Amino acid sequence: MDIVTLRRMLRKRLEADRRAGLTHLPRSEAFDLTFLTAVAKYDDAEKDAAAKVDGKKKPTSTKPQPSVIATNVEVELPTESYPRDERIRRLTTLAKKVSRCTRCQELAETRTQTVFGVGDPEAAIMFIGEAPGADEDREGEPFVGRAGQLLNKIIGACRMKREEIYICNILRCRPPGNRNPSETEAANCREYLDAQIALVRPDYIVCWGSVAAKSLLGASQPIGKMRRQFFEYGEAKVACTYHPSYLLRNPPAKKDVWEDMKWLFKDMGVDLDS
Repeated sequence: MDIVTLRRMLRKRLEADRRAGLTHLPRSEAFDLTFLTAVAKYDDAEKDAAAKVDGKKKPTSTKPQPSVIATNVEVELPTESYPRDERIRRLTTLAKKVSRCTRCQELAETRTQTVFGVGDPEAAIMFIGEAPGADEDREGEPFVGRAGQLLNKIIGACRMKREEIYICNILRCRPPGNRNPSETEAANCREYLDAQIALVRPDYIVCWGSVAAKSLLGASQPIGKMRRQFFEYGEAKVACTYHPSYLLRNPPAKKDVWEDMKWLFKDMGVDLDS
């Protein structure tokens, strides 16, 4: 079993225990010896490899690549996981860079402010929407309008808090009239999205709506045909479902999203039916 899979399994188990009310775990000398020795060997191997290629061209990564990826986009997640404070610092620096971005002239001229992302920089789950709307443009935070209020209810039904998830969009500027992002706009903003994913390093990503799924995964099929199956993006499992704004227009689809959430959380080790 590789270290990435081991880390993901351990994190899933700890998240499930925490939601069940468990705050402490008893120490096991056998576990400490087996797990910590494995981690130490992995870290030593990485350090040795880094020392050998110091000053030389690094070898091609052998890490599994995403099975679905957007055209002409390469995703290289860092091999190290930054401490929380360092993640916050780097995300803050990136947000400042985004606030000065003028790659999309129309968006730069019409936005009130950029909408970067919010939530836990160490979140196990990342939510990705399409683009800010009028409310988000005014508040500077993703998913704060009617669709955001519905998303908060979905999060609560999943026994989580909004603050425990990292939330962002394909775009960080509001398209005039709340139109869908163009392919050029999504491509211009892709560097920022990739950086956020690389820094947060979520175990799971949820694409809310076809725009997010198409932009992140290069998908061409309807969102309805992408539901309840996992795609890979870097180290994360990616699930796709309907956007909350679609649910506001089509309330019967709420039950479909709830089934999607139960399916997702079951994979995380959480039974939302219990």
